[in-house]
Amino acid sequence: MNITLKVNGKKHTAEISPDDFLLETLRSLGYKSVKRGCDTGSCGLCSVLVDGKPVLSCSYLSARADGHEVTTIEGAGEEAKKVASALVGEGVEQCGFCSPGLVLSILGMKKELGKEATDDQIKNYLNGNLCRCTGYEGQLRGIRKYLEV
Repeated sequence: MNITLKVNGKKHTAEISPDDFLLETLRSLGYKSVKRGCDTGSCGLCSVLVDGKPVLSCSYLSARADGHEVTTIEGAGEEAKKVASALVGEGVEQCGFCSPGLVLSILGMKKELGKEATDDQIKNYLNGNLCRCTGYEGQLRGIRKYLEV
């Protein structure tokens, strides 16, 4: 079956199987920043935005994205740089493997919850974004700093 989707502002038509997941489709289109992690929807590495909301692309059927706007880290532009700067400013030293999914989840969270999100709301929203390099406290401080901007 054919689907049409807009990825980072660029229109694509893709031939997919009904059981293809968005992760596979995006990687086949050349968007290699979308990473494969657990394949169970529990690590957050594969997170992308569909119409501005975070989804786990390893468990999101490609057919559901037909006619929708998908944003990967490459399409997040200056806002992604602001998030990264806030995280680095709080000493969040990461290897970078989880960063694209985490940053996109933060952008979706800001759009949905706004700048007034509480620490508990942030933690709840980002539940499932796993990072092996940090203890999450620095990330929380960085996210708060980013939301204050």
